[in-house]
Amino acid sequence: MDAALLLALGLLAQSVCLSLGVPGLRRPRTLYPWRRAPTQGRVRRAWVIPPISVSENHKRLPFPLVQIKSDKQQAGGVIYSIQGPGVDEEPQGVFSIDKFTGRVFLNALLDREKTDRFRLRAFALDLGGSTLEEPTDLEIVVVDQNDNRPVFRQEVFTGQVLEGAVPGTLVTRAEATDADDPETDNAALRYSILEQGGPQLFSIDALSGDIRTVQVGLDREVVAVYNLTLQVADMSGDGLTATASAVITLQDVNDNAPEFTGEEFFLEAAEAVSGVDVGRLEVEDRDLPGSPNWAARFTILEGDPQGHFAIRTDPRTNEGVLSVVKPLDYESCERYTLKVAVQNEAPLQAAAPRAERGQARVSVQVRDVNEPPVFRENPLRASLAEGAAPGTPVATFSARDPDTRRPQRLSYSKDYDPEDWLHVDGATGQVQTQRVLSPASPFLKDGWYRAVILAQDDASPPSTATGTLSIEILEVNDHAPELSPPWGSLCSAPDQGSGLLLGATDEDLPPHGAPFHFQLSPRVPELARNWSLSPVNVSHARLQLRHQVQEGLYRLSLLLRDSGQPPQQREQPLNVTVCRCGQDGTCLPGAAALRAGGAGISLGALVIVLASVILLLLLALLVALLARSRQQSWDKGLLHGLQDDLRDNILNYDEQGGGEEDQDAYDMDQLRHPEELAALSAPLGRPLMRRDAPFGRARPQAPRALPTSPTDIADFILDGLEAADSDPSVPPYDTALIYDYEGDGSVAGTLSSILSSLGDEDQDYSCLQDWGPRFARLADLYGPP
Repeated sequence: MDAALLLALGLLAQSVCLSLGVPGLRRPRTLYPWRRAPTQGRVRRAWVIPPISVSENHKRLPFPLVQIKSDKQQAGGVIYSIQGPGVDEEPQGVFSIDKFTGRVFLNALLDREKTDRFRLRAFALDLGGSTLEEPTDLEIVVVDQNDNRPVFRQEVFTGQVLEGAVPGTLVTRAEATDADDPETDNAALRYSILEQGGPQLFSIDALSGDIRTVQVGLDREVVAVYNLTLQVADMSGDGLTATASAVITLQDVNDNAPEFTGEEFFLEAAEAVSGVDVGRLEVEDRDLPGSPNWAARFTILEGDPQGHFAIRTDPRTNEGVLSVVKPLDYESCERYTLKVAVQNEAPLQAAAPRAERGQARVSVQVRDVNEPPVFRENPLRASLAEGAAPGTPVATFSARDPDTRRPQRLSYSKDYDPEDWLHVDGATGQVQTQRVLSPASPFLKDGWYRAVILAQDDASPPSTATGTLSIEILEVNDHAPELSPPWGSLCSAPDQGSGLLLGATDEDLPPHGAPFHFQLSPRVPELARNWSLSPVNVSHARLQLRHQVQEGLYRLSLLLRDSGQPPQQREQPLNVTVCRCGQDGTCLPGAAALRAGGAGISLGALVIVLASVILLLLLALLVALLARSRQQSWDKGLLHGLQDDLRDNILNYDEQGGGEEDQDAYDMDQLRHPEELAALSAPLGRPLMRRDAPFGRARPQAPRALPTSPTDIADFILDGLEAADSDPSVPPYDTALIYDYEGDGSVAGTLSSILSSLGDEDQDYSCLQDWGPRFARLADLYGPP
């Protein structure tokens, strides 16, 4: 509240105080006059202010709007005030009031488009601050002026309409707005077309803005797009205006049929080829390019009964592309005359004019070329029995020359024959074998052999045809079945184990193989007393004992027969090891039966192996004896006359060889039963010790298992020799036995291996190193230092 009002209120309060005779300052009755004072009864509204209208954009400011008065107090005794938007609320300062006279003033320009009315509250107080009147509403209405132009909702309106559309067809609608009061003429809009760029083909509704066609004659092929200039004006068409554009596109319809550019086309095509283009047939269509109304479709009406030609449409140029889809033959037909028609993919409008050149003639001249020979049957299949002898005819793979108007000679050759198995007659094409084809050839695939034959004419340049010859190799039953494997073992008791399962294989393919027939040899009828055979499936049988037999190796003779035509049979040996079995039906370790028999080695073969080992040992001993003999002859020449003195120098160690009666010098049990020798760990008497071994007793050896195969026998013997060499309780095989000198009369000479070192010094004893540890000591004595 300003200072003048405060002063007036103070004076009013003082005067009231003075009039009431109350000393001092008195508090006013109503501190906030816009609040309702607490009274016993309702205060009757005594003043009503009607709405006040004021025009927007009023420029004579400040402009008095109204004067308010209260009749409850004499003039000069009332203080007036107003509150609300435009006074103490945003926008502030638009209105004001004279507090003493009650005049309300407009202080700023009004804009109806922003605020179309203001609602204020008016107050009347006496000088003492008491409410004289109830607050009343003061409504100020802003009167509209035509100060806004109409505005189109968009600058360019687009529309589409089919060409040839009937009058009155709606194309599009133009819309505009006006910010002025819609209840007045200031916002009363009217539409019009200022310019069409041609005949008056379109109209616009002045009130709604709808654009429609007004007459016939819309032709896309003449004018495809129309540009209209639109106008809108307020004040019912007499006020402010605005403009916009309308772009109307005519939609194409198939009202133009495609036509050939000429009545006849001349093309040329080579014979004996397919999948090639011959030429193009040009057409024209006035409809929209790329649309179904423009796209052409071609049809061959006449002149191609065999279907040699086809026409497709080039989507870019709309031309018809004529191609050969089936090879032409110059000898059969030199020229083709085709009748071709064209039409659109979309159906033609009924009102469209008839096409003048919707059909055309196409002449195709066939060009003669040298065609390659043609095999009468390709691929050619033939069959031949396996193992066919050289010179066996296979087939005649002949061809014909399609160039009948120029006779030519054909020749034949091989292009692919990986096994070089075939021979081809160059003049006739007759194929025959030139050697026997191996059944194991990698080029036999599922019993088929493939070769490639060439036929060539003598033209210039020549033409070549390729033919495939497939030969089926027929299976012949030329192999008998075989046992697989030809050995096995079973229990000596018939009630133990499941017997011996026998299998068979056959190199022949079905049906010359299984089922196989197993039979004990009829030549040995006594086999049936102890053995029986029963079939298990088409390729296996079971061998069983009829009663218990002695353990050992048995050699049976079986007769096997296949199911081929004619059948092949073979009598084969079967080595069966009969052994003692445990509860589970398997052979016990250490059984009397030789496991070597189960490995497929016969008793004769085992004897040969053992004899070979013994022969090697004898050869080694013979070499040692020859070396000693040469040493003796050398000693006799070198020490002649000094042998008596030498006798006095020989030391007697009380260890002389006892010849064959000396069983301690070489014990064969080391080779025969080393496990038994090892068990005798505490022999009676003084143990025999080797001089080259530590003085002590030998460590007992673990017992060894008996051999079960030829390789096990060789290992068995070598292990025995190694055990004998490393046993310190016996001398090695090459131990030098010490004998006293026995005079000149000995024919054999000295046998001392020590004295043999005085022999021929040119002798090379390095070979003793290769004889094993038994001769290592001798190699050290006689070899070079």
